[in-house]
Amino acid sequence: MNDEKKLRDRLSSEAYDVTQNASTERPFTSALLENKEAGMYTCVVCDAELFSSDTKFESGTGWPSFTEPADRQGVELRSDNKLGMRRVEVTCKSCDAHLGHVFTDGPGEGGERYCINGCALEFRGGNE
Repeated sequence: MNDEKKLRDRLSSEAYDVTQNASTERPFTSALLENKEAGMYTCVVCDAELFSSDTKFESGTGWPSFTEPADRQGVELRSDNKLGMRRVEVTCKSCDAHLGHVFTDGPGEGGERYCINGCALEFRGGNE
């Protein structure tokens, strides 16, 4: 069985489409949007630690949002000019999975808002 087939079998069709084809989940549909537990958000593809719950905030956009990654070395930022928009794509540095985009309208010290597809993440609570 090839790696693509294994990944398709392991991920939901939505998570596969988002992480492998740079799709976007519908806003306000992620179970992680309302999650307020302490813990770590990891990549659904490779389990790399990406975002801490300490940096999660309610942006009102419909996607889980963070002020910064848990480790800036864990994500890669790329120019994304698709769909006639200038954006910055966020991918997992470990496996190249598409996660979402980063914008400069965030509340944190750096002013960044990492707008991340919830289906590209898994949550590990602080007690796990």
